[in-house]
Amino acid sequence: MRYANQLPDPVEAMIVRLKREKPHWGARKIRELLIKRLAGDVRIPAKSTVHAVLDRHGLVSQARKRNRANKAEGTQLSQALEPNDLWCVDFKGEFKLSNGRYCYPLTVTDQVSRYLLGCEAFESTREQGVFDAFRRIFSQFGLPAAIRSDNGLPFASPNGLYNLSKLSVWWLRLGISLERIRPGHPQQNGRHERMHLTLKKEATRPPATNTLQQQARFDAFVSEFNEERPHEALNMKVPAHLYVASSRPYEGLPEINYPFHDRDVLVTHCGRVCMCRKKINISTVLAGQKLGIKEVDDGIWLVSFMHYDLGYIDLEQRTLQTIDNPFGTRLSPMS
Repeated sequence: MRYANQLPDPVEAMIVRLKREKPHWGARKIRELLIKRLAGDVRIPAKSTVHAVLDRHGLVSQARKRNRANKAEGTQLSQALEPNDLWCVDFKGEFKLSNGRYCYPLTVTDQVSRYLLGCEAFESTREQGVFDAFRRIFSQFGLPAAIRSDNGLPFASPNGLYNLSKLSVWWLRLGISLERIRPGHPQQNGRHERMHLTLKKEATRPPATNTLQQQARFDAFVSEFNEERPHEALNMKVPAHLYVASSRPYEGLPEINYPFHDRDVLVTHCGRVCMCRKKINISTVLAGQKLGIKEVDDGIWLVSFMHYDLGYIDLEQRTLQTIDNPFGTRLSPMS
């Protein structure tokens, strides 16, 4: 997949200059000017790429309001103020049980109260088990406003569109915002990491014989951590004294509607959408999801997922031209 910001700088600068010379011209006409000016010296970008460049420089007539965030470099982080403003999730480092098998603990905490919402012993980090765990946690505690994770599987995907995974797409569908720490900066999830140190010391040394017995240890640790162990950062209160369940119940996935788009399309199992008998690659992480499409210029279509704009497609190139990462910015920035 090609990105607008991967164009050679002189080509991008020429696109911007030509648009300013011809402010009423769209991407198709600007591209024709490029063909004449460059005369075969470099590869000419697609119409959707030209449009994405114009969009990024604020030169599209119907400019979209969106926040900018870096790709695969973490997102803007928030300072949670109330319980369920922000949950933190991670797989604590794997360790070997007495029977020789590895255990992968999935942990979920509430940022404000430090309440340990879940600690589950898994035999792998496969996505399906994490889906099941979050269904149980959501059913018990409701939905948070945002979830903070690292950039690894299954929370994110290095090969997915905007580093999305099927799990994070599901969170988005539930109205949960995404926050990701910068790679190599675990201190950005510092409260969660400190809990991991306590978990490692008190519930994994020595390890249990098997996964079932290790889960029993984790359950006992969760009960003590939440209800008995005083926390200095909480003025020696216990997390259970501060945490309250979310006011947003988990009721399954809501419907998606696109009243301001021309129509909607369904992403196939192969990660494609079909338009005018042509198949256009989007991303397999969005398989089964409904997208909204809207023609914003002659032959150029804006593609949206929920209220997030993913990028542009043109039917000639049959590819999605991505734009700035639309995910991740919310609440007030951390200092």
